[in-house]
Amino acid sequence: MGLPFLDSFSAAAGRGVWHADELGLADAQVIATGHAALDAELPGGGWPVGAMTELLLPAPEAHVWRLLLPALAQAVAARGGPVVLIGAPYEPCGASLAAQGLPVEALMWVRSEAPAARLWACEQALRCADVSAVVAWLPQARVGELRRLQLAAAQHEVLLFVCRPESVALSASPARLRIRADRSQADVSQIELNILKRRGPPLAAPVMLPARNERMAALLAAARLRRKLRLQQQGTVPAGAASATVVRIDAWKGGPDALDRLAVVA
Repeated sequence: MGLPFLDSFSAAAGRGVWHADELGLADAQVIATGHAALDAELPGGGWPVGAMTELLLPAPEAHVWRLLLPALAQAVAARGGPVVLIGAPYEPCGASLAAQGLPVEALMWVRSEAPAARLWACEQALRCADVSAVVAWLPQARVGELRRLQLAAAQHEVLLFVCRPESVALSASPARLRIRADRSQADVSQIELNILKRRGPPLAAPVMLPARNERMAALLAAARLRRKLRLQQQGTVPAGAASATVVRIDAWKGGPDALDRLAVVA
């Protein structure tokens, strides 16, 4: 008498069960990343709201704005509150971000070198109803501390990104989504995104993303073409020769990844 009931219950329950070989559906709100290839590999098609997304980076400032800027602009437009940057390695260039849809008045930069202070500021920002998103650099955070932030993000339905070094890739994390971002070795014009943790099967191949947005790429290409034409007119370079262009933008400090930080300009 009991077996038919159990079979019926199992069949009904199975319809709502996620299978590990399938890309899971989002169980909460998501915000599109602004990168179609990445959206196609994420549950629900975007960054999870009310959950932690962990970004593992080769350097603290590398690729962050290239990855997050479209979603942060959307979050501000939808909620109207600020984006809180905690422990950002460089002062944001407001004019550059504003040109891409993130107004300077929507940025709040919390400066602190002390790990405990950064964690405290991050938790307080997540509890603030007016905040649209939090981006925190927490290289020394422990699992228990990250779990507390994950719970705070879930309770207050805030978009949360935590930036950490690549060296922690093999350590445990409560993050709903973990992505390692690095410059492609095969093509330096591309960023290679490895999804280390998601609700779905392992990623067959990395997601590739242009290292510069289309407007910046077009600007640099136009500058190279103008210089090449000028040199050709002066008779200093053959028509088929390649040329290089030095672009100087004083708004940012130097460093090995300065151009990555400038990719949002124009």
